[in-house]
Amino acid sequence: MAQWLEIILRSFSFLIMLFVITKIIGKRQISQLSFFEYVAGITIGSIAAEVSMVRERSVFDGFVAIVVWGLVPLLAGYIAMKSKAFRGVVEGSGTVFIKDGKVFEDNLKKEKYTIDEMLSLLRKKDVFFLEDVEYAILEQDGSLNVLLKKDKRPLTRSDLQLVPINEKEPHTIIMDGRLLIEALAKSGKTREWLNEELEAAGVTMENVFLGQVNSYGELYIDVYDDQLQTPTPQERPLLLATLKKLAADMESFALSTDCKKTKEMYAKNAEEIQQVIQRTQPYLLS
Repeated sequence: MAQWLEIILRSFSFLIMLFVITKIIGKRQISQLSFFEYVAGITIGSIAAEVSMVRERSVFDGFVAIVVWGLVPLLAGYIAMKSKAFRGVVEGSGTVFIKDGKVFEDNLKKEKYTIDEMLSLLRKKDVFFLEDVEYAILEQDGSLNVLLKKDKRPLTRSDLQLVPINEKEPHTIIMDGRLLIEALAKSGKTREWLNEELEAAGVTMENVFLGQVNSYGELYIDVYDDQLQTPTPQERPLLLATLKKLAADMESFALSTDCKKTKEMYAKNAEEIQQVIQRTQPYLLS
């Protein structure tokens, strides 16, 4: 067999082997490398490269070595799940950099971070003023999590005592001009509804690059032609405007009638509609 062909076959075989090992190890080990996972990854790559290029190396021996090293992070992960002490030794623990607005210089030195590096991590969290930080901790994976002081945090709906909004996940129902039937069913919509929405937008399904149904059941579409402007959903603003108009009409009717009973009925209806507007406005304006 020609040398170049043998190298191709060896490389392709180890590529498949590495893919299988990676799938077995799982996504967590890919995104967050522990000490064992880091060492095993380097060693596996070295073994694959060595056996792929050196014809004297046994392919079978290379497979065995990769399997052994692939099992190392799995075994370490299993022990870490069962033993907190082992998990602390292998994965480490978070290090507090800032607490109650005070920087812990000793912890910075322990983790070999300079103040400039810490400030850089803070800027990545959109924090530019150290005084705004209540608590900051360096996680095991090297990321910095920051808790701002109460008066520096963004306002939430609970701060304003507004009704919380529980949004459903969006569903991508059109991709590359093709309908995703399963996603359409999960969104609770039908093909008839989709065809009506596309017709109202003046596009065909083949012209849609991406189509999603948001948590309010509205259709968002992005077409291939970037120059084509598609209308934005108007159902919620229209509903809010209709409710406000209805409340104004009720108040007008109450003022225009001389019948006391009828006046009270219209005034009561106007008040009830105003209450509905107050409860639904956060949803209709979001």
